Amino acid sequence: MPSDGLTSAHRPILLLTAAGAAAPLLLAGFGQAGPGPAAAAALAVACGGLWAARRAFEASRPVKDPTDEAAPAVTPIPYAGVLENLVDPVMVVAADEPYEVTGHRVVFANRAARDLFRIYRPDIRLITAIRNPQIIELVEEALFGGVNGETTFETGAAQDRNWTAVASPLAPAPWGASMALLILRDQTDLRRAEQMRADFLANASHELRTPLASLSGFIETLRGPARNDVAARDKFLGIMQAQAERMSRLIDDLMSLSRIELNEHIAPLGSVDLSAAVTDVTDALMPVVRAKGVSFAWAPPGRDRVLVEGDRDQIVQVVQNLVDNAVKYTPAGGVIAIEITGPVDGDAPPPLDPDATRLPLLTPEHRAGGAYALLRVSDQGPGMPRDALPRLTERFYRVEGQKSGDKTGTGLGLAIVKHIVNRHKGGLAAETVLGRGSTFSVWFPLRPAVAERAPAGVVAKVS
Repeated sequence: MPSDGLTSAHRPILLLTAAGAAAPLLLAGFGQAGPGPAAAAALAVACGGLWAARRAFEASRPVKDPTDEAAPAVTPIPYAGVLENLVDPVMVVAADEPYEVTGHRVVFANRAARDLFRIYRPDIRLITAIRNPQIIELVEEALFGGVNGETTFETGAAQDRNWTAVASPLAPAPWGASMALLILRDQTDLRRAEQMRADFLANASHELRTPLASLSGFIETLRGPARNDVAARDKFLGIMQAQAERMSRLIDDLMSLSRIELNEHIAPLGSVDLSAAVTDVTDALMPVVRAKGVSFAWAPPGRDRVLVEGDRDQIVQVVQNLVDNAVKYTPAGGVIAIEITGPVDGDAPPPLDPDATRLPLLTPEHRAGGAYALLRVSDQGPGMPRDALPRLTERFYRVEGQKSGDKTGTGLGLAIVKHIVNRHKGGLAAETVLGRGSTFSVWFPLRPAVAERAPAGVVAKVS
């Protein structure tokens, strides 16, 4: 369907409108002074109006739907260009008889409406384009009841979309039909945000309730039966301290995620040496690594610096969360491999293990002429099932069977990583093999000067 909506049968309407607008001028000119300058001016205005209307029609000759040779021609309506470019779907519906829904005709539909409802013919029946009974009833009330109304509905596709439909009555058409305006608003993002907020509150409440219940139970025991039991008191106090630390970590992660989301739309400024950030994190975790009996395979690139664009504190937080996860899941005697490669173009490199299942969790922007530094952190843990990969960056999500013992976490680490990487216009991917470990890959944009002069290949790699 073209970018317009009225059929060619309505072409005389604007001509009549122009003539009607000019008629008072003609009468005034002849009535006041008879044939003379005023009358001539009025006649010129009238003729000019008719000529302009005719020229408007001539300049926008009827066109046909290129996909259908039998489709009738359509003539543009005034201001159709304005409505045509609105992002919200807009339709004008006309009907002659009430309660005859098969007679509701779409006499205008802008580009957004045509794309959404696949309107390829002019003057299509509303029930053909939209089969939702709520919308049909809404338009009926606007057409013949003069009622402004609103309803919600969903459109099914590859991704379901949530819409709000608003119908308002219009003045009758010149040919006598009732008219109504139908506007649709995409509320999908708003609904998703509301659902995420509700899920977040429910999950946060659940995560906090468990340690709080544990603390309350131990306090009650210490004030009662274990009041004078020194061994039980020491044991319970140790458990209480662990639960309090768990709540503290959860609150810290929640606050961190909130701050990151607040500034996620603001591009970070600054230059960060990625290799130095990795070295700082590995040095800080060395006592934990030694206590667990694991080791790092990390070779700093010497005097070479891997400068990326970003916020140093947040990039350190990304490295910290990824290395923390690797330490947590690698068994005693295992090795945590860390590698920095660059410049790369943002495409996923070959998997480290040919049997690995890989999934991109966040795709880099692939800016024209841009280059990235690729950070990989690999563990030798139990790996993950294939169906767990799409949910890794969900808040509070933890892989089933990996929630006990020292593997207990807040479930927010990878969500934080994803939001930080998204703010830096980078990328994130995961690959895993059951029984052989997992690898997380992160792309950070290199500083432009570095991207121009740095040689291709490995900047830093595992030892």
